Formats: sequence, C-alpha cells, structure tokens
Amino acid sequence: MKRLAILILAASTAGQAQIVLHAEHLLDIEAGRLVSPGEVLVQGERIAEAGNKVSHPPGAKVIDLGNLTLMPGLIDAHVHLFLHPGAEDLQTVEESVPQRTILATLAARDDLMAGFTAERDMGTEGAGAADTAVRNAIDKGLIPGPRLRISGNAIDILGGHEDANHFNPDQHVLSNATYANSIDQIVTVIRQQFKLGADFIKMYETGPDTLRDGKFSTPYQYSEAELAAAVHEAARVGKRVAVHATGEPGTLYAAQAGVESVDHADQLGEETMRIMREKHIPAVPTFTISEYFAEHAASAEAGQRLREMLKLHAEEFRKQLAAGVPMAVGSDVGPFPHGTQAREFELMVQYGMKPVDVLRADLLEGARLLDWQGQIGALKPGYFADVIGVEGDPLRDISALKTVPFVMKNGTVYKTSAVTSAGRP
Repeated sequence: MKRLAILILAASTAGQAQIVLHAEHLLDIEAGRLVSPGEVLVQGERIAEAGNKVSHPPGAKVIDLGNLTLMPGLIDAHVHLFLHPGAEDLQTVEESVPQRTILATLAARDDLMAGFTAERDMGTEGAGAADTAVRNAIDKGLIPGPRLRISGNAIDILGGHEDANHFNPDQHVLSNATYANSIDQIVTVIRQQFKLGADFIKMYETGPDTLRDGKFSTPYQYSEAELAAAVHEAARVGKRVAVHATGEPGTLYAAQAGVESVDHADQLGEETMRIMREKHIPAVPTFTISEYFAEHAASAEAGQRLREMLKLHAEEFRKQLAAGVPMAVGSDVGPFPHGTQAREFELMVQYGMKPVDVLRADLLEGARLLDWQGQIGALKPGYFADVIGVEGDPLRDISALKTVPFVMKNGTVYKTSAVTSAGRP
C-alpha cells in the first residue's frame, strides 16, 4: 500500500547539483519500450545518464518514486495561455491585458503541474506581446511554467476568422489578431512581432467552417503567394510560420508555402497530404477542443452540429494517418481548463493511432516542431532534465498521462509524491 502526498518542491530542490531519480520503469521513447527498473542522473539542468541503472555520485540526492514510470515531460504544441473557459469574445473585450496576463501565469502553472514541460502558445487572442513577459518570467525562474515558444498576437485579415465580426461596428471592438491584408502588411507585421519577442508566427488561414449535408467548407484567407512571403520573411531571421487551417484550399496553399505546421487540419486533400508528407509538415489535430465545445454547446442543435464536425474530423484523421501525414500533439487548451489537456492523447488513440505512435508524435515530433530537437522529448544524456513520472504503462494505456504525480523541469522538482511501501521509506 502506498500513500501519495503532492508537494511543491521547486525551492527545496533547485539548489541540488546532482539528483538520482529511481522508479520501477523508464520509457525509452525511441525504442518504444519500457526499461525496468529505470533511473535518471540529473546534474544541474541536464540529464547526465539514463537507463536501467545510473551512477550514484557521493552526495547525490536520491528520489525513489516507487512504482512510477519515468518519461520525458509532455509537449503541447497548441495552447492558449491567455484564454480560459467561457465566452472567448467577451473575455477578450471585458478583461484587461494585465488581468489576462495574471491568468496566463496561473494557466502556465496548471499545465506544468499536469506534466506539460514544453508548449507552443498559438496566439494571445488580442493580448499583444504579453506572452513575451510570461515566457521570460518562466525562463528566469520567477514563476512556474513550461518552457515556451510564443507567437504573440496572431495575424488575420480584416473581417477574418478572429475579427470582432459579431459586435456593433460603431463600438470599434478590436480584433483578437493583428490585421495584415497584403504582402507588404504581412511583412511589416511579422517584423513587428519578432521585435516584440515572438519565437514564430501564427496566421489564420481559414474560417469560418461549415458542414452542410456532410460537405465541409471553409474559405481561405491568404493566397499561396501571401503565405510564401510570410514563410520567406520568417526564414530570413531563422524562424517559421504556423497556420490555423482546417480545410481546402487553404490547407493546400499552406503546405505549398512550406509552413511549419497545419493546426486543426479537419480535412486535407490528396495533394495537400502528399506535400505535407514529403516536406514533413505535421498536422496538429486538436480534437479535445472540438469535444469540449460539443459537450458545452449553447443548444442541442449546436451540439449536434459540432459532434458531426468532430466525427468528420476523426474520419479524415484516419485518412491522414494512412497517407503518412506527420502528426504532432496539440490540444487548443484555454477555452477548456488548463491542466486537463492530456485528453488529447486518449482521443488520438481512440481515432486510430497506437499509443506508442501518439507518444512519439508528442515527444519526438513535438520537440522538432518547437525547435528543441535534441534538447527535449527523450531521456538521454545532454538533454534538458524535463522528466515526469506516471502510474502504469502509457504504451498500453495512454490514459496514464492524465495523472502525473511527479514533475521535474530543467532539473528542478515542481511536484512529487512521498511513497511509502513495504520495506521502503
């Protein structure tokens, strides 16, 4: 019998030069198997050794995690730290940027405590470059949160997907994104976003979406030439462009332009899937947000429409897997509660992926997508010490990721469990 006590230990362990983590299992994500028992030697912010048994230097602190499985920290490639459950349009109008920034720090903490040690924030939804401050505060150790790649305010057209289209125009309600209506304006806005601290650019390429008689439709917002100009301008300074794109022809234009990811990807044409496979452009399905909206719809009719949209997306997802489209894991958390987005893993398995493939999509593809390949996503010497512990075997039951008793990021323990069992303190 064991007793679990959740503790926040960032302050007490931050000064430890060497830590040995011991657990019943360790996930070797590249091999797709568990190593038993599992140990990780942490020196400072990096992993020094990992495997069945590691060195135990004199004076090293040993943390015995009992029957847990050690694995790399989770990655969410599509989050919104500046959103919370409720009417999105109203919160962006009624809540000040300082208020939303405070809430974003709490969201970052909740995601970290759920085991997500790295995230890509896909737009502040009208809060400008406030995510620069949140990222920098996390990097300096001032507040707890995942390591972040941020986009600042996303880019949209006048009257586009994130514009304030449903408000009285005489009130001049601001868009939740930054306008760019031509190549010259796109280049100018991208340069401004990078000046303000963005790591990458997020653009809205499609919307609004409709489903009529089983036929999915969504208008595109930027032409291939406009997206290509954005990709070229970002590449000039070694950065990339991600797009919100749900269907054709916008998804095709995005793939042809060479974006870094196609987020949502409800429906992809054959040529789009071929290009994404050949250029290694991952889709980020974001099923959890669709499920949440369907379950919390304003009416039964709206809920039914959303469930039909989700069913179509699941069917298209299976086609994308069969076509070899790369996948990354992103939940679109924000409109649903932060810290609960491990549901995305369950849905990706439910809709056709094997658990090991979902884990690789999250950890290996996610590390590459966030431009931390070779730094996070695996328990290997030289990698950042982003380590979590889960109960059970996630290769057999992906739902194990929904409860994370142990979280370490950058060599600092943020959450752990005091384990008591027979013969072991």
